[in-house]
Amino acid sequence: MAWDTARTQQLLLDAAVEEFAEFGPDGARIARIATRAGVNKERIYQYFGNKEQLFAAVLTSELGKLAAAVPLAPAPGERLDLGDYAGRVFDYHSANPHFSRLLAWEGLQCGSGSEEPAAGPERTAHYGEKVAAVAAAQRTGEVAGEVDPARLMFSVISLVNAWFTLPQMARLLLAGATDPRPAADREAVVTLVGRLTAPA
Repeated sequence: MAWDTARTQQLLLDAAVEEFAEFGPDGARIARIATRAGVNKERIYQYFGNKEQLFAAVLTSELGKLAAAVPLAPAPGERLDLGDYAGRVFDYHSANPHFSRLLAWEGLQCGSGSEEPAAGPERTAHYGEKVAAVAAAQRTGEVAGEVDPARLMFSVISLVNAWFTLPQMARLLLAGATDPRPAADREAVVTLVGRLTAPA
């Protein structure tokens, strides 16, 4: 019977997502990933190289899923609505809590500037498309133009991600909230991003 390479790689990626989200790149163990996947650990080295390369492959795969699930570009004839986009990203993070953890671990690892982000050139190109879409919307007056498009896009992404990477802050700040529903968190993000990006 032929070896199903694609299936084995996917099993390893799925297991690695769980391991890296729980323990981060430094705490993750190749042996545990192999055990979770039910695959010999030598396959990890064969398909992905070392642990750092596997983490990069995991991030690249997960970022691709987010990009496919939550596109920024509006349909032809529609205006760019960053509030709506923020709400859809919020929904994605709610359904995929491991994703924010992976980004947080990467941020801790790359915080000093000595480590390069995983799949840097590809992600730079991907984010460049988002920045270009925001810049185009700023030129037509659909989106506020006081802040340059890259910093505006970063602010939108950060506002959404903070709900998932700083849950302890949310719990402390919202201890006396009048509306404790999780849906109220999403509504707040959509409203804030909408006002932040609305033209004057």
